[in-house]
Amino acid sequence: SDLSVDVPGRGKVLVDIGYGGTFYAFLSAEQLGLDVCASKTRELVEAASAVTEAVKKQFKPHHPESEDLAFLYGTILTDGKDAFSEEPTSNICVFADEQVDRSPTGSGVTARIALQYHKGLIQLNQTRTFRSSTTGSLFTGKAVKASGLFGDHNAVVVEVSGEAYYTGTATFTVEEEDQLKYGFFFK
Repeated sequence: SDLSVDVPGRGKVLVDIGYGGTFYAFLSAEQLGLDVCASKTRELVEAASAVTEAVKKQFKPHHPESEDLAFLYGTILTDGKDAFSEEPTSNICVFADEQVDRSPTGSGVTARIALQYHKGLIQLNQTRTFRSSTTGSLFTGKAVKASGLFGDHNAVVVEVSGEAYYTGTATFTVEEEDQLKYGFFFK
């Protein structure tokens, strides 16, 4: 937590790195001169992407079980309201190739709850509500059990709930005669 990162063109910011299925950098949009609920989405995406790139150059995450998971997936800009409250806290998750999650993000809520617990901002079984600043969709999360160390990291078990909807379906057919039915590699 409180990792100082120099973001080119934006200056030094303090970020927290949390894991909830993947690693994210977290910081309030205010540190970048933005408002997570009022700024244009394009401005938020550009700022979050700049933070992601800066963190990747200045910090290497470590996953205690799999080096394949030891990478920063994206940045979540928040409204800075991390202390426990009955009021929802808002964020935008910018991940992968500047994609924006339509929800508060399950893995992001998990990581954010873990960070809030780690910093003493929430207690076990205090339910927080998280709002996507872009769509208004809501998830809830709570830390349900302190699980001690996971590798050299403090860990907590988190429950997340929310709603998700199907946006499409696909059918894949594999024909027995297809010589590439098991896939192929490019080198």
